[in-house]
Amino acid sequence: MNIVVREAGDDDAALIAGLTRAAWAGKVAASSSGHLETPEQVARTLRSGGGFILLIDDMPAGSLRFMPLDSEPSIWEISRMGILPAWRGNHCSQHLLEAVIHHALSCQAEELRLAVRLDQGKLIDFYAAFGFELAEELEYSHANPAEPPPSVMRRMLRY
Repeated sequence: MNIVVREAGDDDAALIAGLTRAAWAGKVAASSSGHLETPEQVARTLRSGGGFILLIDDMPAGSLRFMPLDSEPSIWEISRMGILPAWRGNHCSQHLLEAVIHHALSCQAEELRLAVRLDQGKLIDFYAAFGFELAEELEYSHANPAEPPPSVMRRMLRY
């Protein structure tokens, strides 16, 4: 299995929208806006922040995006991470997470944040292994108002 993570560009907006919808189908609450995502929405996110695509044997298998907070550009929120069902259980998401951490460090971002839905508590330990800590005092800026608010985890970046 040959795994490559590459930075996403504007040309990847349709691919990422499709990957997100496919990865989230049956996994994320039906009320999530990720199920309705369009290439135009993805392109806006990529221009404001960025993203990564996970390729396994040259085939797209997952993606994630990140955006700086409007109020604090040195703080980035990781969003829309998803791995296609065929590749789950193979530790593939760690490659995406490592890519965004390394990119944030190279851009001198100060902090990364991500959300963990209440029904995905097992992810807390996974993210903790990458230096993320629960930050109960924070609210996720892209929280779905139709669902219970997620837990926010943060990783402070040191130089």
